[in-house]
Amino acid sequence: MTEATPLLLARLHAAGLTDVGAVEPAAGGLAATAGLARRADGTPLFVKAFGEPPADDAFAAEAEGLAVLREKGGVVTPDVLLAERDLLVLSVLRPRPDTKAFWEECAHAFARLHTATRHDRFGWHRDNWLGRRRQVNTWTDDGFEFFARHRLLRWLEEPRVRAALDAADRRALERLCDRLPELLPERPACLTHGDLWAQNVMATPDGRPALIDPAVSYTWAEVDLAHLWTTAPPPEARVFFEMYAELTGLDDGWRERMPVLQLRQHLAVIAQFEPDWGAADQVRATLAPFRLAPVRRPTRNAGRRAAGGGQRT
Repeated sequence: MTEATPLLLARLHAAGLTDVGAVEPAAGGLAATAGLARRADGTPLFVKAFGEPPADDAFAAEAEGLAVLREKGGVVTPDVLLAERDLLVLSVLRPRPDTKAFWEECAHAFARLHTATRHDRFGWHRDNWLGRRRQVNTWTDDGFEFFARHRLLRWLEEPRVRAALDAADRRALERLCDRLPELLPERPACLTHGDLWAQNVMATPDGRPALIDPAVSYTWAEVDLAHLWTTAPPPEARVFFEMYAELTGLDDGWRERMPVLQLRQHLAVIAQFEPDWGAADQVRATLAPFRLAPVRRPTRNAGRRAAGGGQRT
C-alpha cells in the first residue's frame, strides 16, 4: 500500500463515497496525488487530491476548464463526478493509442478548438491553477503585454526561479519581453488548454482523443502547440503538427517560435519542482541572445594611446 492509497480512500469516504474499498495509485501526475478506484456497483473512478490544496478553488477551476473545453471547444474531456476543495473525481479515460490515425484526429480537434473560440481579449474571467501555482488571467487587450506580464515575468518572484536565474538572466528575460512584437507574429486570442504536455492527451474507451488537467485561458494558440512540441511527443505525433499546420494555415516559421513560447512552461516547472528536468538550462539557452555582452574596460595603456591621438609629426 502506497501513501497515496490511504489519502485518496479517506477523501472518498469523507465525500460520501463509502462503497469504495480500495484505490490503486495512478502514474503520471506531478502536482497532485491520483489513483483509480471502483464503486461497489462496478463504476470506475479517477480520483485526484492534494495533500494540502493550494487554494479552495483549485479543483473547481479545473472542473470548469474541463467543462468549457468540451462545451465551447468541442474537445472530449472526462465527466466531472465530484469537485470539492479536497477531492476531484472524474470518469475514467484510457492511455492514448500512439498511432498516426489517433494523432491526425487530435490535430482536427485542436484546429477546431483554436479556430472556433476566438476572443477579443486575452485572459479568463478568473485565475486558475498551473500545477500548484496560480495562473494569473487578468483581462488584457494586448497579447504581447498579456504574455509578458502574466505568462513570463510573473514567475520571476517565485523563490525557486530567483535561485535558478541570476540577475543577468532576469534582465535578459525583461529584454525578450520588450521585443516580443519582433519575435512573435500578432495573433488573436482563442481558448487554449494551457497545460498541453503529451501526458495530458488521453483517449476515450472507444479510442477518441481526450484531454485532462487543463489550465484554460484565452491566449495564443501556439502556446498549446509549443508545450506539446517540446515535451517529447511520440514519433507518431509528427503527423499532428503537419496536419494542424495545414488545417489552420500555420506559417513555416512556427518551429523557430517554440522556444520563446515555451519559456512560460519552463519557468513554471522551475518554480515547482526539484529537480527541474533541465528547464533552467532551457531558459538560459533561449535567453542567451538577450544577455548584454560585458563592457570591456580600456587598459591604462589603451587610455593613454587614445588620449595621445593617432598621428605623429
